[in-house]
Amino acid sequence: MKALFRLIVFTAVLAAAAGGYVFYRLNQPYSSFSEPVFVEFPHGTSTSEMARTLAEKGVVQQPWLFLAARLFRRGTNLQAGEYRFQKSASALDVYNRIARGDIYYMELLIPEGYNMFDIAAAVEKLGTMKAATFLAAARNPALILDLDPQAQTLEGYLFPNKYRVYRRTTAQQICRQMTGEFRAQWQSLKGHANPHRTITLASLVEREARLPEERPKVASVFQNRLRLGMKLDCDPTTVYAALLEDRYRGVIHRSDLDNPSPYNTYQHPGLPPGPIANPGLSSIRAALEPAETPYLFFVARADGTGGHNFSDSLRAHTAAVAQYLRATRHEKN
Repeated sequence: MKALFRLIVFTAVLAAAAGGYVFYRLNQPYSSFSEPVFVEFPHGTSTSEMARTLAEKGVVQQPWLFLAARLFRRGTNLQAGEYRFQKSASALDVYNRIARGDIYYMELLIPEGYNMFDIAAAVEKLGTMKAATFLAAARNPALILDLDPQAQTLEGYLFPNKYRVYRRTTAQQICRQMTGEFRAQWQSLKGHANPHRTITLASLVEREARLPEERPKVASVFQNRLRLGMKLDCDPTTVYAALLEDRYRGVIHRSDLDNPSPYNTYQHPGLPPGPIANPGLSSIRAALEPAETPYLFFVARADGTGGHNFSDSLRAHTAAVAQYLRATRHEKN
């Protein structure tokens, strides 16, 4: 009996020592990489395959350590996806990350009023594709034609928001995310207005009105001019026409104002053929419900607030423009 008791005690001590050793190893930080490592696990990857891949990439020292971590985390499910490892971590920490599904993604932030060229530049900064690749996808209106059969591109329907983008996310998938968000927002308005006309007008409002409270007023100016058959004379449309021709250099020139492009509202009455930017919800609401005003003109105030002076006659507008020019000249001097 004494021999058996000693054997049991010895076995227990040995097991405790082995368990302590394993637990110690599981909590020791390790890495054998000098630059961030990306590891992707497709759906259906087994735990042993994950362990082997992580060891090959230098994320864990040996496969058995990752497998041992599972013994301490029974009942957890490992999540498929791509993971980025950029510093030393213990096998237990690595296991916990994959169990949480802490997959790697980037945030694509698209402010209200960005056009597809701005979005393409933002996408390129993520480092996953060239701007031209995104633009090629955005120029295909297929994702929105059921809602707007007149759409020539996805401009106007790439809704401003914050999006999760993965390294393998394609330009088409980004466009689908954005147009999907637009559909959700448009549906929330529960309106029956023509999307093409509404979003085109909203894009002009978005580009002209910096202050949210002024958007219904700006929309009213455009609506009043449209009703009277006046040209809209909207500067951002001349900029967009130049962008489409790849010749905009940051300043509006006389040649831009004289450009015969159908997008140039200095040359053509009515709305441009389509949106010139991607408006946010407040600009869309302003286009749907403009304020009731007599205004036909507006010009920026020189006080730095981003606000405008609104006028109902050319004489009053000319005086407001002169006031603006005097103020800006005084600031320069």
